[in-house]
Amino acid sequence: MENLKKGIIKLLCEDARYTNSQIASVLGVEKECVEKAICELESDGVIVKYAAIINNEKFASGKVQAFIEVKVAPQKLKGFDSYAEELYSFNEVQSLYLMSGGFDLAVFVEGDNLGEVAKFIAEKLSVIDGIVGVQTHFILKKYKIEGQVTSVKEESKRQIIQA
Repeated sequence: MENLKKGIIKLLCEDARYTNSQIASVLGVEKECVEKAICELESDGVIVKYAAIINNEKFASGKVQAFIEVKVAPQKLKGFDSYAEELYSFNEVQSLYLMSGGFDLAVFVEGDNLGEVAKFIAEKLSVIDGIVGVQTHFILKKYKIEGQVTSVKEESKRQIIQA
């Protein structure tokens, strides 16, 4: 069953639009086996969500996205989890990761404009007790999202002129 689940996950990561019948056909198993395995993966919290990956440059949403490095002072008996719980409750926070290296938490946020992200940092993030430093990086362009290249390089339309 574990090999079946690994195969299902691989296919769904490739394209979440695959039907159970298509997955069964590719893996050479019965559709019912796939349905049961997917139900288990969802109920066990392995599959958390199905989502479309959007290239905001092609679909002008006007949203501003930022990656924020956060350094914290871990709380006794709670470590980083209490910070994570407080941060992931904010609507602006899209993703949150515990990191190794020079900072502790990687926070990906989204706002309607630059001011909204700045307000989140100044009024919500920076005022949390125990946060000792933040460094914000605004995302200007995405070349690859979740393993998918966002655009193919276009050939130059400039003409070569020789003198």
